[in-house]
Amino acid sequence: MKKIISYLLFSIFLVLTVHAQLDRSQRPQPGPAPVVQLGEFESFITANGIQVIVVENRQVPVVSFQLTLDIDPVLESDAKGYVSFAGALMREGTTNRSKQEIDEAIDFIGASLSTASTGMFASSLTRHKHTLLDLMSDILLNPTFPEEELERRLSQTRTGLRNTPTDGGSILRNVSVTKVYGPDHPYGEVTTEETLDNINVDLLKEYYNTYFKPNVAYMVIIGDINVNEAKELMDQYFDQWERGNVPTHTYPTPTAPEGRRVAFAERLGASQSNVAVTYPLVLTPGHEDAIKVSVMNSVLGGGVFSGRLMQNLREDKGYTYGARSNISTDQLVARFVAQTEVRNSVTDSTVVEILYELDRLINEPVKEEDLQLVKNFMNGSFARSLESPRTIANFALNIKRYDLPEDYYATYLEKLSAVSVEDVQQMAHKYLKPDNAIIIAVGNKEEVVPTLERFSATGEVKIFDAFGRPWTPAELTEAPTDVSVETVLEKYYNAIGGKENFDNIKDMTQIMKTSMMGMEITLTSYQKAPHYLRIETAMGGNVMSTQLFNGEKALVTSPMGKQEFTEGPEFEMMKMQAIMNMEMNYKDYGIEKTLAGIESVDGKVAYKVEVVTLQGQKTYEYYDVDSGLKIMTESPQGSAKISDYRELVVREGEKPSFFARLFGKKSTEPVVLKFPHRIEQQAGPQTLDMEIVEILLDTNLEPSKFEI
Repeated sequence: MKKIISYLLFSIFLVLTVHAQLDRSQRPQPGPAPVVQLGEFESFITANGIQVIVVENRQVPVVSFQLTLDIDPVLESDAKGYVSFAGALMREGTTNRSKQEIDEAIDFIGASLSTASTGMFASSLTRHKHTLLDLMSDILLNPTFPEEELERRLSQTRTGLRNTPTDGGSILRNVSVTKVYGPDHPYGEVTTEETLDNINVDLLKEYYNTYFKPNVAYMVIIGDINVNEAKELMDQYFDQWERGNVPTHTYPTPTAPEGRRVAFAERLGASQSNVAVTYPLVLTPGHEDAIKVSVMNSVLGGGVFSGRLMQNLREDKGYTYGARSNISTDQLVARFVAQTEVRNSVTDSTVVEILYELDRLINEPVKEEDLQLVKNFMNGSFARSLESPRTIANFALNIKRYDLPEDYYATYLEKLSAVSVEDVQQMAHKYLKPDNAIIIAVGNKEEVVPTLERFSATGEVKIFDAFGRPWTPAELTEAPTDVSVETVLEKYYNAIGGKENFDNIKDMTQIMKTSMMGMEITLTSYQKAPHYLRIETAMGGNVMSTQLFNGEKALVTSPMGKQEFTEGPEFEMMKMQAIMNMEMNYKDYGIEKTLAGIESVDGKVAYKVEVVTLQGQKTYEYYDVDSGLKIMTESPQGSAKISDYRELVVREGEKPSFFARLFGKKSTEPVVLKFPHRIEQQAGPQTLDMEIVEILLDTNLEPSKFEI
């Protein structure tokens, strides 16, 4: 099934002209920076040390409470993930309420309530604020961290992690953080199935008991409330929260490498590469350079369509749909990253262009008109953000947390307006490090790795797995000399019922069910020899899309309309799908299969078979050494685990008469075929657990079913 790619549509803004005559020979000068009216907020400290910020907004009868802990990140080591689980499970049960009771109470008042490792958020109509705070305080003060909920979350996370090797974006993030921050820094840790095995309820409780203290907490209250009401509510619902000593942590500050380094991770069969140029730097929140750096980064590629990376890689070269850069601020360690996704064939060229744009900003002053365009965009974005009361609250919280000047945000536009061409180049000199960057690519190893060696100061490309760990080849052992790809496939054909019996099948119907985003999906495929195919996808009993192939044409119908193909990749894909028993006659279609060796798959010893199509696409098939059955495939679309083979009697054996038996006639054995009834298909960031609920053979499907 091909993914439908949706393209972003860009709005066109009309520029209104004035009636008066303008002197267009001179560029108009920007006016003075406007005075920012941030709105009012009030603050106080409770008896147990909670710092409370109140932003009154009577426009709608809604009030929200955001609790934030000001604590240092925790190094989780071999139990990476337990901190986030501790935050998530706070909401799953208390000494007074079960998870179900909490959910029902929140739903009853139409509220929202979420928890995290560094706080919680709740919002409701003003008239329900007491009910909301009663729930919020119970969750904050009396969490139980139920064992069964932890196991459920761990199981869900494990399932999600199995999708990582097929998700280029996730792989890029994992390799980036491990290379930029290192294993001894909390920002450099990555959750794996191995770290999940070390997480238990005791760890969650220990984290909660250590860090959830009022003397390191901020409470931001926004909405239909005033400061006096806020004081009463804080005393009523949070005065029992007891102070405590909260540990602080220090970590070595990561530094950029001496000379460029290159890291790579493979995504099997990928036709595109995810590319990043990144490195750590020091830039704390509210730093005197922060606004100037933000302007410089916007010129490069920080959210403005006119950014140089976008213009170069998309508009000029046509390598990508989008390219961005970002420079974060952080109390511990900041980071620069420029990233995009391009074809494998232009991965090295993309790196060249990114480095070129970094050097260009360092060595050439930006044009005044380009700078003004960026500042106008940033000015407008800041002004729009002021429409939200939450912005005012966050500004107040940042001022207190990071000890910023009281007028830091009030003077933001003034500081933005003052940023000059010289400032931008100065910031580029100071913060852009093209010669000390870490270049990371995720894609096809055979195509990409040889092209990246020239960028490394050491001439080496270090290879990592999907979780940022140094890559080691799978333990692939050689098959015995008497085993070949032909014998592996013959054993498989015999295990499922015999090639000749499959060749006799004239048509087949399969009904498959799965679910996505809570909705049940039914896939029904009709196949008729030699090359007819119809696939219907239904949701809620309604057919949403149909794919048809009649040997000459392919047709796809969906809510988006109809598409007909007589050539191209979509046509070729459906043409191959439509061939009855193509798997058993692969040589007739230019497909090459070779035995790569023996590898372990989920504890089973399996033959690994490499499959290369006529178009050069490479996939792998795994066959259980003992049973001969196919148990897994790997392709650019993800891996699929195949299981639950069941017998299907195609034809009962003939029973000879008494005289036939008397004269030695043998009974005919029934024809029994085996089909898998469960497929776990990893597709990008999710797994589809598909169950084949019905298989029908030789039902004399009418040719009209395949008409286009």
